[in-house]
Amino acid sequence: MASLQDIRRRIKSVKSIQQITKAMKMVAAARLRRAQQAAVANKPYADKMAEVVENVASNVGDFKHPLLETHPEGKELFLVVASDKGLAGAYASNVFKATTAQIPDKEAVDLITIGRKTQEHFKSREYHIVKSYIGISERPTFEHARAIASDIMERYESGSYSVIHIVYTRFVSAINSVPETFQLLPFEGLVGQASEEGSFDEDEDEHEADEDEADFSEYIFEPSADEVLGFLLPQYLVTMIYAAQLQAAASELSSRMTAMSNATDNAEDLIKKLDLHYNKVRQANITREITEIVGGAEALK
Repeated sequence: MASLQDIRRRIKSVKSIQQITKAMKMVAAARLRRAQQAAVANKPYADKMAEVVENVASNVGDFKHPLLETHPEGKELFLVVASDKGLAGAYASNVFKATTAQIPDKEAVDLITIGRKTQEHFKSREYHIVKSYIGISERPTFEHARAIASDIMERYESGSYSVIHIVYTRFVSAINSVPETFQLLPFEGLVGQASEEGSFDEDEDEHEADEDEADFSEYIFEPSADEVLGFLLPQYLVTMIYAAQLQAAASELSSRMTAMSNATDNAEDLIKKLDLHYNKVRQANITREITEIVGGAEALK
């Protein structure tokens, strides 16, 4: 049986852990508000960019661009977005499972990882990582997205890859997020889908979209629709990567806030059980001491 000193030491230790988890919950909640606001503010721009690219593409004829070419002999490349730090529940593991489920042969794919946990997970399992980005998972910037997109475009245009996917976590609410995958390159088959896959709201106002498309088709493109589309495609790629990073950041912080909240509640329950156990042991010791005193007194008679 544990001594009273051991139980007191255990209670003190659990209380210290509870203070840490409570503080981490508050920090994650504060950062989540900013991350959610950034993702929501980015949504109209990302949706409009997808709409513009779709409409411009419908106004071009036989258009050729390096990002629209196909390379059947190339490998597959996955851009995997997860976290730099742990203590976020199943956030990172869900992304890893979604990624590995789409990779039947690890020798046939390359990875670009975002997040220290992502790099460590796939490196330990002997996946081929061609590039890693660390320290940007919680606070992504547009410049980060631009650098990542530039690297991806350079790799794709070299002909080394046939298709490039991104795996990230779509933020739904503070208690719910969903791992998702969509194709970044080539753009064929992606135009027209990005708005739906990269937005927070699944329901779209179809009537309003039809009106916008009808109005957009009457625009005159200067210098030409081909040149406008050639300029927009790289920007579209940057926008989609940035939108995915913002959603992943909000998902990571919401998962960490939930995990720390559960840890704080579990610590409170454990403290109550230890307090009860402490009182029982203390009462048992008092009872034993009284019994020994009474027994000694009877022996002296």
